[in-house]
Amino acid sequence: MLSSVNSSPILPVYSPFPVAFVRGEGCWLHDADGHVYLDCSSGVAVNALGHNHPALLKALHDQAAQVWHTSNWYQSLGQEKLGQILIKNSFADYVFFGNSGAEAIECGIKIVRSFFRSVGQSQRHRIISAKNAFHGRTLAALSACGKGGFEPMLPGFHQVPYGDLNALEAAINNETAAILLEPIQGEGGINMPPLGYFKAVREICNKHNILLFLDEIQTGIGRTGYLFAYEAEGIRPDVLASAKGLGGGFPIGACLTTKEAARGMTTGTHGSTFGGNPLATAVSTAVLDEILQHDFLPHVAATGKFFLQGLHRLVADHPRVFDAARGSGLMLGLVCIPDNRLVAEMLLAEGLLVIPAGGNVIRLLPPLIFNKKEAEEALTRLDRAAIAWEAKKAYA
Repeated sequence: MLSSVNSSPILPVYSPFPVAFVRGEGCWLHDADGHVYLDCSSGVAVNALGHNHPALLKALHDQAAQVWHTSNWYQSLGQEKLGQILIKNSFADYVFFGNSGAEAIECGIKIVRSFFRSVGQSQRHRIISAKNAFHGRTLAALSACGKGGFEPMLPGFHQVPYGDLNALEAAINNETAAILLEPIQGEGGINMPPLGYFKAVREICNKHNILLFLDEIQTGIGRTGYLFAYEAEGIRPDVLASAKGLGGGFPIGACLTTKEAARGMTTGTHGSTFGGNPLATAVSTAVLDEILQHDFLPHVAATGKFFLQGLHRLVADHPRVFDAARGSGLMLGLVCIPDNRLVAEMLLAEGLLVIPAGGNVIRLLPPLIFNKKEAEEALTRLDRAAIAWEAKKAYA
């Protein structure tokens, strides 16, 4: 039985939908009452391979029977193996493993600032980020995205409009160390940059001798049809934060960096008790083994294109309910005209799970194993919810 808001022992910082799940299979979830839901949320882009994936179950069970935790006072075979996979398939020379995206951002901020301290430019500590960004809930991450509420916030961060190259370059001064951006703003509302934006940002960083720090916590690990979204513009960052889909549902975060950017990170400058523990690295390795199969990422791109085309038709068919569709791969959003929380509740009643975001958007973030048949089913349920809303308004 679900707890009421007043009786729950959980700190009241969430406003959960009134449903709890007891079992999952692929892209589907079951509640205790036997209702079945098509999952287009993936635990907020986390369950990259869906629910109960056999390769992930095997990896977890096999590792659980061996060793769970030893700490980073000892070498870790699991970290070495997973780190080599990430390095082989990215720009990076080094990886640091933590437990979450926020921890990966924290590590990246330290890498950026320690780099300039190591080259005798300690005045360069300031990081430029974007308005409407989301980088996590530590004080440093909240300060990076300009979120208040826990003042005094940490100094050394400055926000500019997302996608505005002129504002970005104008904000650079002799204290600037890095530019921190999401390739697509997820929590902000699936906000897409102009074509060529990140190539130009890379050139700006090169021109001013500052670092490019990408937050790929939500966009990475295949979500946009590339292992990392930066690949779409053929650039290479200096630092990158990854999490969410990296563990397929098991908590893990990673900060990837070049050797040059990491020159200030020496013994004792950073650490994590649980980061990169054997259970997490075993599961994450299994996730990447699946995603890096030759036909996996093309499947994500093709299914995402098919789904987005259907969402555009939905917008055209229901202009009183939806205003626009946007996104890349299986990181898609619908701009709503009614309140997006209300739309998400209507879709819950139709057995479709979505996640609200900024800009009155609902996010559609299905597992990356999502197929065209499931996309058609999601579109059918979206259509039914829109028809129900239009009928309700007609008789209001």
